[in-house]
Amino acid sequence: MALKSAWELAQERTGGSTVGKLTPAQKAKLAELDKIYTAKIAEVELDLQPKIAAAHAKPDAETAGKLAETMRVAIAKLRAKLETEKEAVRRG
Repeated sequence: MALKSAWELAQERTGGSTVGKLTPAQKAKLAELDKIYTAKIAEVELDLQPKIAAAHAKPDAETAGKLAETMRVAIAKLRAKLETEKEAVRRG
């Protein structure tokens, strides 16, 4: 089984129809969402990376692992929320 490209996956999801062109307002909103969520992700990283490094320095692998998992989950949630909001903007 061959891996599918992002374009092929998108075609399957939309039933082969192409998405209409975005308006300038939609493009601006998408760019704004990217900036907001990039900042939120950076905030999570800036908060947790020093704590992870400190846990590794102690050596407290268990705490470091828990913190790393917390950061991974928080970033994944933010990215999922970003995609949901972007999809809402694209739909109009």
